[in-house]
Amino acid sequence: MSSQAISEASGELEGWDGAVDDFSTDQEAFKKVPWGKSMMWIFLLSDTFIFSCFLISYMTVRMSTTVPWPPTSEIFALTIAGQHVPLLLIAIMTFILITSSGTMALAVNFGYRRNRKVTFWLMFATAVLGASFVGLQAFEWTKLIVDEGIRPWANDFGAAQFGATFFMITGFHGMHVTVGVIYLLIVATRVLRGKYEHTDYEIVEITGLYWHFVDLVWVFIFAFFYLW
Repeated sequence: MSSQAISEASGELEGWDGAVDDFSTDQEAFKKVPWGKSMMWIFLLSDTFIFSCFLISYMTVRMSTTVPWPPTSEIFALTIAGQHVPLLLIAIMTFILITSSGTMALAVNFGYRRNRKVTFWLMFATAVLGASFVGLQAFEWTKLIVDEGIRPWANDFGAAQFGATFFMITGFHGMHVTVGVIYLLIVATRVLRGKYEHTDYEIVEITGLYWHFVDLVWVFIFAFFYLW
């Protein structure tokens, strides 16, 4: 009996169809992953492409422009007690987001322990840190627009593309943080009310995936935009 006949007799498919059928029925790869988590990973993957396009466009503009690029260490500096401190505000914002990743990770841990109150307060703390980040970003934008005169189409410090790329990239990220804060508060409130007792608090981990992604994107923005 030929191998094809044996495969047909056993109900197995050959070639590409067989490979797809075999992989799609894999217990570890698919059947134990909740739909919510799978959909969040798909969303984050699509968002990764968008942020990658933004950052690649920024690097392309930065390397191709013939006009000197504005000195970011000076533009984003704060004056404290008469001293010019480069990138102090950005360092504080980065510290806030990194800290929020820690509180979110703890929230996931206590969520799977079914400790509703601790999970709520940790998620609430994460939301407060996120809101603080957005507030500092609003302060940063105000300083650049009002005090420094930077616009999306022009500025007095060098390449005109600086304002366009800055407001586009940081604005898009800030929108994600704002949505994340709202998302955290909604889920935290529902956790406190016991809405997820029958789901093993998977929603907390799904929320954590989104928040960690937002924090990770900021690391790349910080490295490419503020330090370069």
